[in-house]
Amino acid sequence: MNGSLLLRNARLLDPVKGEYTEGDLRCADGRIVEIGEGLSAGDVRTEDLRGAFVLPGLVDAHVHVTASTADLGSLPASSPAYVTAHSARTMSRMLDRGFTTVRDASGADYGLADAQAEGLFRGPRLLFCGRALSQTGGHGDSRTRGANASEDHPCCAGLGRVADGVDAVRAAARDELRKGAHHIKVMASGGVASPTDRIDSTQYSADELRAIVEEAESANRYVAAHAYTARAVNRALELGVRSIEHGNLIDDLSVELFLRHDAYLVPTLVTYWALKEEGREHGLPESSWRKVDEVLGAGMAALERAARGGVKLVYGTDLLGGMHRHQNHEFRLRGEVQSALEVIRSATSTAAGLLNLTGEIGTLSPGAHADLLVVDRDPLEDIGVLAEPKAFRHIVQGGTVVSS
Repeated sequence: MNGSLLLRNARLLDPVKGEYTEGDLRCADGRIVEIGEGLSAGDVRTEDLRGAFVLPGLVDAHVHVTASTADLGSLPASSPAYVTAHSARTMSRMLDRGFTTVRDASGADYGLADAQAEGLFRGPRLLFCGRALSQTGGHGDSRTRGANASEDHPCCAGLGRVADGVDAVRAAARDELRKGAHHIKVMASGGVASPTDRIDSTQYSADELRAIVEEAESANRYVAAHAYTARAVNRALELGVRSIEHGNLIDDLSVELFLRHDAYLVPTLVTYWALKEEGREHGLPESSWRKVDEVLGAGMAALERAARGGVKLVYGTDLLGGMHRHQNHEFRLRGEVQSALEVIRSATSTAAGLLNLTGEIGTLSPGAHADLLVVDRDPLEDIGVLAEPKAFRHIVQGGTVVSS
């Protein structure tokens, strides 16, 4: 039967409790249906795990599957067909790293999500936002100083769309929601990969941000904001943004605001490590490469501050182009600050909370999608186990073994 599987003699992790249960796990029709001892499933694929460890499939909540290069400004000039082909390969490789669900933080659209769901190519479940909203000269505006014309036709590839003014940002948010966006992404501060802004700038007026949040909430969706500095982060949180991406330069007030507003932080440490090491080889312009140092060192300190303060932390990587292969290295980086269990939660149960998919992903509870990761060594003892996808025994998606 499709999507049916029986795993015997497993150690099954509950990320919320941080405990293993020894026994069997049965999947049918793509869902987990039963956990117990001595289960019988009839004529379906059965794997005797002999004490191997089973986790929920991993979640990466900050990816750019269409970013075939680190030169993001070049994407609109690329053929959409070419970008799609790259995206399919990128997503297939993400699945081979144990990621069964990813949240795209701008660039991917309903076409990629539908194609994956229909099985036209293999890859993780894709939660998309379409284009990120950016002010003129903001982090989503890829024009250089000498460029005036903007090619933002919906059929072109690219990560951002420029909208200025309350009416325009409302229309832009409504347009992305019309196309099925699971969340709205806004650029609330400067960034590394944008040519004309400063990292320490705040972007969008309070009225514009408030309008975007209002539109998302009206559609029962939420806003994720790119923001680095405490000034940008704190302002976004006070205006109702639910998810802060990066947050490398947060302060103690930021921690208070995360807790007060029940918001999430998605650090992306590995991308700065990768950009510094090899960003220029993969198309990152020299001017952007020089910006990396401003956020690289601060990232670990911000993670430690947030973890110590009890902020809800979610796994994210933000890798571009050929650097996607470092996706699992984020586990090692976070393990320098957090316990192994906290890091695992960030890529399972806490991520499910952010994505509004609690009980659907990030858990081995009956009723959840049968997305599973089987490893031979205990990741609670050594988080580095999850940084080595070549050593994974099985990756299961929807009850089907997709990599072993």
